[in-house]
Amino acid sequence: AGLAAVGAPKPPNLVLLLMDDMGWGDLGVYGEPSRETPNLDRMAAEGMLFPNFYSANPLCSPSRAALLTGRLPIRNGFYTTNGHARNAYTPQEIVGGIPAEERLLPELLKGAGYASKIVGKWHLGHRPQFHPLKRGFDEWFGSPNCHFGPYDNRARPNIPVYRDWEMVGRYYEEFPINLKTGEANLTQLYTQEALDFVQRQHAARRPFFLYWAIDATHAPVYASRPFLGTSRRGRYGDAVREVDDSVGKILSLLRDLRIAEDTFVFFTSDNGAALISAPKQGGSNGPFLCGKQTTFEGGMREPAIAWWPGRVPAGQVSHQLGSIMDLFTTSLSLAGLAPPSDRVIDGLDLLPAMLWGQLTDRPIFYYRGNTLMAVTLGQYKAHFWTWTNSWEEVRQGIDFCPGQNVSGVTTHTQEDHTELPLVFHLGRDPGERFPLSFASPEYLRALRRVTLAVRQHQETLVPGQPQLNVCNQAVMNWAPPGCEKLGKCLTPPESVPEKCSWP
Repeated sequence: AGLAAVGAPKPPNLVLLLMDDMGWGDLGVYGEPSRETPNLDRMAAEGMLFPNFYSANPLCSPSRAALLTGRLPIRNGFYTTNGHARNAYTPQEIVGGIPAEERLLPELLKGAGYASKIVGKWHLGHRPQFHPLKRGFDEWFGSPNCHFGPYDNRARPNIPVYRDWEMVGRYYEEFPINLKTGEANLTQLYTQEALDFVQRQHAARRPFFLYWAIDATHAPVYASRPFLGTSRRGRYGDAVREVDDSVGKILSLLRDLRIAEDTFVFFTSDNGAALISAPKQGGSNGPFLCGKQTTFEGGMREPAIAWWPGRVPAGQVSHQLGSIMDLFTTSLSLAGLAPPSDRVIDGLDLLPAMLWGQLTDRPIFYYRGNTLMAVTLGQYKAHFWTWTNSWEEVRQGIDFCPGQNVSGVTTHTQEDHTELPLVFHLGRDPGERFPLSFASPEYLRALRRVTLAVRQHQETLVPGQPQLNVCNQAVMNWAPPGCEKLGKCLTPPESVPEKCSWP
């Protein structure tokens, strides 16, 4: 249906450019005053801008799982039940990963003959059964986790870097990152991997899927020597300038090979800018409240650009409420494939919005862990829970909303508003500073619509097995007589034999 809609004789190549912790306000086209992203600004001028585009979670791992499955993290298992409204991801201690029963985008694209490569950060599980090449990708250059470290290489080794099945080194060792100066050559390596893959698949005349998931803008931010000290925004700006340069090289290669009109490219980020790392190592969320880790707009509204010369109209802005999960469904549509029919798919096909300006009324659900925190429908957003982070963390200097205190909204205790949600009109108040009066007719109209959407969502919701719980190591590595070693973190009490201990 997707191919017929655009009159394409063959499935287009697919390039998804996923940034790490890049904020809505980091690009010139979104109003960043230094105007240091000329290639991305040109990409927007030649394509379509989505100012109302959202991640599926305010943290890296769940958002990436949502992109590749088209499903909310609460469905695909990328959440924790360790605590109410707790965010979680896949550090070295987590043994879970993307469940085997989930159908990933590269697996499905094989049905249309695509060659698939991931460059950069996987973050969907580091154990062998979760390896990207077991989940549909044909090639990988990158790491299972972010470039955290350096570690002591004894109790906790540095994080590995892979080329396909082979570990070719570790961060801070074979792949150095100078924390003092911010110098690292990783973005250049990731860029060359992308260029080589595109050239090889073009020569083979095979449609390709490139998932370019680099992490230079995730603290500790880094850039190669030619870009260090070149930005008016400091080290974070240096990283953004190098990312922009790399995107320009990828798009230029598509033009030089004369396959730009045969390639759909989409640029976005996994979650909002990490204000805890600002101002030196964090980005900008523009006019929006708070940042990464929160379900305020700054945590989940992302920069987003679609580019497909000759197909997607140039210089356009779409006000479609979009989601990172839509990239799954849209990519399948472009490949002439239908999404799996045996499960709920949350992603929307964006082709009608991109090609004909058709807007689809749909809700955006904001989850932290297994808790539905807020919902946006149209221009109204209703908060059922508010919470930034705990007072204990604040006393330690951890703040996800520095300088942005909004009384009764940016709370440091978990506040339940389910009986009387806080409702904001995001068109008039994108910063979520002025909740509507509970007694106003506008509040009541908005709440009725949102409540219906929530009821329909929750009536059919079947949560997946949580993959991001932190386990008691005694349960992981030891079992009493008659009990098998569990091997992964399960939800008590049903999943654990009665005679086997659970913390």
